[in-house]
Amino acid sequence: MALKFTLALCAITAGTCFASETWTGKISDSDCGAKHKSAAEHGGKAMSDHDCAVACVKGGGKYVFVTNGKVYPITNQTFSGLEEHAGHTVKLTGDMQADSINVTDIKMNGKMKGK
Repeated sequence: MALKFTLALCAITAGTCFASETWTGKISDSDCGAKHKSAAEHGGKAMSDHDCAVACVKGGGKYVFVTNGKVYPITNQTFSGLEEHAGHTVKLTGDMQADSINVTDIKMNGKMKGK
C-alpha cells in the first residue's frame, strides 16, 4: 500500500519539482537587458550599471538575469538582494521555470567593485 501511495505521489508531482541551479551573470533590468542605457537616456546623467538598473526598475522595469548573452526574467521581484546587487556580476541560485528564474540566493562573484 505504501509503495502505491509513493508511486502515485511521484506521478502527481512529476514536472512540478524544479532542481535549483547556480549561474554566473549580471542582474540587470528589463528595459536595458544586457546593455545599459547611455547617459542621454537618463537625462544626460552618466550612471553606473547599478544605478541604471535601479532607476529603470523604479521607472517600471523588472529585474532580469543576464548570463551567456541570454536575458531571463526573474519571477520573484521582491527577493531580498536584487536591488543591492543590481548591475553586479553575481552567482545566482534559483529554479528555472520555462524561461524564467525564481531566485533563491544571490552571492557576489569575487570582489565587489564600487556601485
